[in-house]
Amino acid sequence: MLNQAASPDVLSPGMARQRTARPPLYTPEQRARRDASIWTLIQGLLAPVQFLVFLVSLVLVLRFLATGVGEQDAALSVLIKTLTLYTIMVTGCIWEKVVFDRWLFAPAFYWEDVFSMLVLALHTAYVVAWLTGWLSTPQQMWLALAAYASYCINAAQFILKLRAARLDHAAALPAGASA
Repeated sequence: MLNQAASPDVLSPGMARQRTARPPLYTPEQRARRDASIWTLIQGLLAPVQFLVFLVSLVLVLRFLATGVGEQDAALSVLIKTLTLYTIMVTGCIWEKVVFDRWLFAPAFYWEDVFSMLVLALHTAYVVAWLTGWLSTPQQMWLALAAYASYCINAAQFILKLRAARLDHAAALPAGASA
């Protein structure tokens, strides 16, 4: 007979599945550096700005693809979105260096950073296609939509990471303390 207590993944009546706790996102020192850094505020301001630019550009790109109207507006909006992406990536690298002492790929944000490279590559491919005429304008807009889809996935990764950080912080507080 199996010793059910030895295996946390075995369920038996009245026994809840035990989970291995993940390490907290930040050490106390990293949390203190994060909270003290101006780059945290900058990231917090740039993220919603970038999202707003994304939404406006998405509408313009979809309008162009649906109607053929507004080619220049759509193209300019993708270039602005790409500029905001590069801005948040550079400031994010600085933030990561301040908090984790690594410019990129800190263990706490490894997969978010890996996927960010795809986001950057697709946005950069759009800029190269736009500058060189490598693709037709509709193809460029489809490339922009692929870049935007990857951006949405990456944004969701970071939102989930923020949620995990909040849960870690709440779990570390003494009972009855407020966040």
